[in-house]
Amino acid sequence: MSDDIRLYMFQCGTLKCHVENIKMNQGLGEEYEIPVPWFLLTHPGGNVVIDGGNAAECAVDAKKHWDGIWEVYWPTMTAEEACVPQLEKLGVDLSSVKYIVQSHLHLDHTGAVAALDSFANAEVIATRAEYEYSRAPDWFAAAGYIDADFIKPGVPWQLLETTDDGYDLFGDGVLKLWQTPGHAPGHQSIEVTLPNSGSVLLTVDAAYTTDHWNEKALPGFLASAVDAVRSVRKLRRIAERSGSTVVTGHDPDAWPQFKQAPEFYD
Repeated sequence: MSDDIRLYMFQCGTLKCHVENIKMNQGLGEEYEIPVPWFLLTHPGGNVVIDGGNAAECAVDAKKHWDGIWEVYWPTMTAEEACVPQLEKLGVDLSSVKYIVQSHLHLDHTGAVAALDSFANAEVIATRAEYEYSRAPDWFAAAGYIDADFIKPGVPWQLLETTDDGYDLFGDGVLKLWQTPGHAPGHQSIEVTLPNSGSVLLTVDAAYTTDHWNEKALPGFLASAVDAVRSVRKLRRIAERSGSTVVTGHDPDAWPQFKQAPEFYD
């Protein structure tokens, strides 16, 4: 499988919340349910898991694993929807995963690093800004980081500096990491350029929904409104230049339009 360059899109269940948690100051109290996407890139240089969704423990005891934040974001998932079972179902050799790329370290994006013991050969790539912030977050952001998922001995971190913006993971233009702070101080978005499908821009939480992308709403959670707005502008320039297919982070309306694994983009 890793001889072909392919992008697989997965969903790790959903999060139940309110509209205002996703679109600031909109739909106050209105129930909302959003998908939890994550991705796999197969590549001759090694396979790449991007984020991995929620930790598998959320399917067992979400209240215990997510502590108090489950009162705001409630994960709905089965054990089979966790990262490792979905990869195994697809037939992916877990030892072929060379990198786990973290867009950021919020709790609905750390499913792969939480299962790091299953990925014997994987390095974990994040920005240094996110790595450092996750260890001493401000009070309003602290509940979004689940220490048990990623603060543990032996994690083979590869930390990107601010000077690494546009980091080309394989040196061939297939996967580039663009630093897009705002939602989280060290957030990064991922541009995947495929042989046939061209550029696919995974905004992740730099733009939860197309409303964020189209500058009609701010995210319901952010570390910096100014950075969030400027990061979307940056991604829009990249998308225009590359003719990208844009994949927003948690959009219940846009997400079903994309191919879901075992289908793929190549």
